Amino acid sequence: QVQLVESGGGSVRAGGSLRLSCLASGPPDDNYIMGWFRQAPGKEREFVAAINWSGGKISTADSAKGRFTISRDNVKRTCDLQMDSLKPEDTAVYYCAADLLLVRVGVTVAEYEYWGRGTQVTVAP
Repeated sequence: QVQLVESGGGSVRAGGSLRLSCLASGPPDDNYIMGWFRQAPGKEREFVAAINWSGGKISTADSAKGRFTISRDNVKRTCDLQMDSLKPEDTAVYYCAADLLLVRVGVTVAEYEYWGRGTQVTVAP
């Protein structure tokens, strides 16, 4: 069983930065995809960014390109999301996701089996 725990959410003003971190426990020692999604009130959960085991394959949503950076540390079993130049429309609950069977970097909710409980990010104007 894989467990994911997010941390690092909070409240910032527009233009500010936050760094989210996801700690994974229970996964095998190699080759699982990790990603970040977000869900704003009244909206569906949407893809933000994902990364493969080596870090050589990264996918980032258009809304996050140039502002958000995903990374991972396989020794620490963490996946971070550095968020810069935050906008009010980035306000959402951010979820960490992982999957052991994906052979590519997934960008849809349905592709991921394991999810964290989420961390709130609020960006004030």
